[in-house]
Amino acid sequence: MSQRTLVLLKPDTVRRGLIGEVVGRIERKAGWSITALELRTLDRGTLEQHYAEHVGRPFYEPLMDFMASGPAVALVVEGERVVEGVRALAGPTDPIAAAPGSIRGDFGTIVRENLIHASDSEESAEREIKIFFPGLA
Repeated sequence: MSQRTLVLLKPDTVRRGLIGEVVGRIERKAGWSITALELRTLDRGTLEQHYAEHVGRPFYEPLMDFMASGPAVALVVEGERVVEGVRALAGPTDPIAAAPGSIRGDFGTIVRENLIHASDSEESAEREIKIFFPGLA
């Protein structure tokens, strides 16, 4: 069954010139396609909607500052088991725990600036796509 997921290439990915590398890994996965893609600097309102579940946690404000620190790439990826698949491709948040071959395992340096966001469930993907691409909802 085909799914959709939201992927964010965070400001560290853009700053480090890794957009093409990450997008290429997604494009090379058989059966997946990118159906929306936009480079933009994320405003506070968008970030507050996206990270609402983390309000009050110690990492919330540093995360908000980091995500607003420069341009990011928002994209929608569609395909078979794409929610689970993109998360596996991204690897765990901690780059030391991320396996070689994963995005974070190959390029990650610190936990807070972890290159990529991928929706963690079909429900989250639906909610997140509405935030970043309301015309697709």
